[in-house]
Amino acid sequence: MLILCGAPLGNPADASTRLRETLATAEVVAAEDTRRLVRLARDLSIEMSGKLISYFEGNEERRTPELVELLRAGTTVALITDGGMPSVSDPGYRLVTAALAAGVPITCAPGPSAVTTALALSGLPVDRFCFEGFLPRTGSARRARLAELAAEPRTLVFFESTHRIEAALRDLAAAFGPDRAAALCRELTKTYEEIRRAPLGELSQAATQFKGEITLVVAGAAPQQTPRPSDDELRELVAEQVAAGLTRRDAIEAVAAVHAVPKREVYAAAVTR
Repeated sequence: MLILCGAPLGNPADASTRLRETLATAEVVAAEDTRRLVRLARDLSIEMSGKLISYFEGNEERRTPELVELLRAGTTVALITDGGMPSVSDPGYRLVTAALAAGVPITCAPGPSAVTTALALSGLPVDRFCFEGFLPRTGSARRARLAELAAEPRTLVFFESTHRIEAALRDLAAAFGPDRAAALCRELTKTYEEIRRAPLGELSQAATQFKGEITLVVAGAAPQQTPRPSDDELRELVAEQVAAGLTRRDAIEAVAAVHAVPKREVYAAAVTR
C-alpha cells in the first residue's frame, strides 16, 4: 500500500498521531528531503524502522518505477514531502498515477496544507477558490498567465519563492489592478509567521520585506456590471420572446430575469408606444 503523508508546514506539533504511526511502521519511507525527515522524526520522538529513500523532483522519474515494484511486491511505502500534502506542488503525482496504473491500493494520512491554511487566514472569500501553484518563472510567460486569470471570479491561491515574489507582485498588480485585495502569508506555522493583508499595489511596494516560504491569496475579480438595456431595447426583447411563443407576461418575466431589470420597468417599457 502507498500512504500519502501530510507533513507539518513548520511546527512539528501539527503532526497527527496517524502520521507518527505511519512513519514509525512503514517498511519504506520516500522523502523529499531525508535529512529534514530525520529531524522531524527526532522532534516527534519516533524511531523509523523502515528504509529511507530520497524522492524529489530531480529523481522522481527514475525512482518511481523502483517504488512501484516495491509496492507490487507487498511493501508498505509512505510518501512524505518537506511540508504539506504530496502532489500539491510537490513530488507525488507521478507516483500516485503509476501506483494506480499498477493496481496498488493508495490511502492518505492527511495533514496540514499551506493552501487551505492561507485561505482560512486570508479574510477573503473561501466558498469558491482555485489553486494556481507556482506562476511561470519567466516574466513574459508569467504576465501571459496572469492576463488569462484577471477575470477569474474565484479567490486565487499562488505559491511563490522569495526570489520571485517582487516580480510576481508587480505583475499581479499590473494585471489585476493595484486595488485588488490580497493576503500574503509567509512562514506559515513557524516562529516568524506573518500574514499581510493589503491591496496588491501596497504589497508590491513592500515586496523586498517578504522572505521565506510564501503563499499568496488574491481576491477574485468583481462581477462585470453590464449596462441596463434602454426602454426601446427592452420593448424589442419582449417582442422577440412573444414572437417565439411566450405570453407577454412570461416574456416580461424572462427579459427581467436575464437582464436583472425589475419586472415593473420591463412592463412599462413593453406597453409604451
